[in-house]
Amino acid sequence: MTIERNVFPTRDELAQALAISVADDLIAGIEENGVASLAVSGGSTPAAFFAALGAREEIDWESVTVTLVDERWVDETSERSNAKLVRERLMSGPAAQAQLVPLYSGGDAPTADAVARTNTALLALPDRFDAVVLGMGGDGHTASFFPGGDTLDAALSAKGPLVAIEAPGAGEPRVTLTLPRLLSTRALYLHIEGEEKARVLDAALATGPVHAMPVRAVLSQGTVTVQLFWCP
Repeated sequence: MTIERNVFPTRDELAQALAISVADDLIAGIEENGVASLAVSGGSTPAAFFAALGAREEIDWESVTVTLVDERWVDETSERSNAKLVRERLMSGPAAQAQLVPLYSGGDAPTADAVARTNTALLALPDRFDAVVLGMGGDGHTASFFPGGDTLDAALSAKGPLVAIEAPGAGEPRVTLTLPRLLSTRALYLHIEGEEKARVLDAALATGPVHAMPVRAVLSQGTVTVQLFWCP
């Protein structure tokens, strides 16, 4: 495994540094391909990072497509919606010109037809992201790779971009980008904050089964360097 550790004294400094790094990735993608794509996580941790990135004026945001690492199967009117968070925190100011590809496509559950509709939208994105920003839960999950997930094996290995998953710790049914899709990226970030998450990360870096702490699948792969951004 290859992990680059970036440690910051405050959350604001981390947010600004991560925003600068991701902005550089997007600019590089636009320079090389004319477009750039970004996959981000939800939850409370990335809010300050979203605000910092969305304010960066040097990015040609009209050339950027944003999607989500994973999503709860809820409408964007729900406070639980990751898409709602991204629209409100990231896609304001200059970043309002970016395009968002949400993962929720309607209905009460992520049926095969609903997942197929979202897969069609995802397949229109470039084969490689310019940046993927992951988080990590206290149970060692990342994206929606949850311990005990009913389709965890598929989420970690399927060639298709998206898998529906349910797990005891997940709350609502969810959909998640698969591990192979997430690893197809110019840059891969793991953004965590607090001493408790640092202890979880240390446990995940120790030898143990992936299914117990699925973030191990990201930490142990040899495809792309994991750039850890952490603050106390």
